[in-house]
Amino acid sequence: MSEETKLRELICTLAKSMFDRGLTGGSTGNISARTPDGGLLVSPTGTSFGRLDPARLSRFDAQGVLIDGDAPTKEMPLHSAFYDTRTSAGAVVHLHSCHSVAWSMMPGVDADDFLPPMTPYAIMKLGRVKLLPFFLPGDPAMGEAVRGLAGKRSAVMLANHGPVVAGKDIEAACNAIEELEDTARLAMLMRGYDARMLTPDQVQALVTKFDVEWEA
Repeated sequence: MSEETKLRELICTLAKSMFDRGLTGGSTGNISARTPDGGLLVSPTGTSFGRLDPARLSRFDAQGVLIDGDAPTKEMPLHSAFYDTRTSAGAVVHLHSCHSVAWSMMPGVDADDFLPPMTPYAIMKLGRVKLLPFFLPGDPAMGEAVRGLAGKRSAVMLANHGPVVAGKDIEAACNAIEELEDTARLAMLMRGYDARMLTPDQVQALVTKFDVEWEA
């Protein structure tokens, strides 16, 4: 089995896992990954994470030309923006996960540091998450907003829409976006309580020990 065939199957397996656990529903969400030759495999437009076909994934060459498969997701500008600004990006995942969307609608959420410091793992896997404003689905301006971050964030939250996370590979990106959703769920559960967050010193210790990107 070729490396690309393995990657195609892994994309579909991880997407179905997220769908089956309710992290994105219907035909929402999109996913992409770098191929060994520098191209991209991308989920097609209008497809469900629960029923992706490895053979029908959109296939781009290293120059960004669609060479095989179905038409790609309309959120390609969003994916391209991460790949173009983060050389370490090997995969990008976008979900419509419920708790992160709910948290994006709460008053007082810090746009520059979307997730409260509740557990070490969100800090380790995501760094600071940037909350971006609302855009119409498919609006190329979403990609431009990501480009405006100049590669300094691996994760953004689209207000009233859903999270987008880039990772070194497809498994890292999926693990990180699940951590984002879990942390948003914790934030919603603890809202209104005097919850004990990680202290600034504890956060800094995590950043230092695990070499976390932690842009202000």
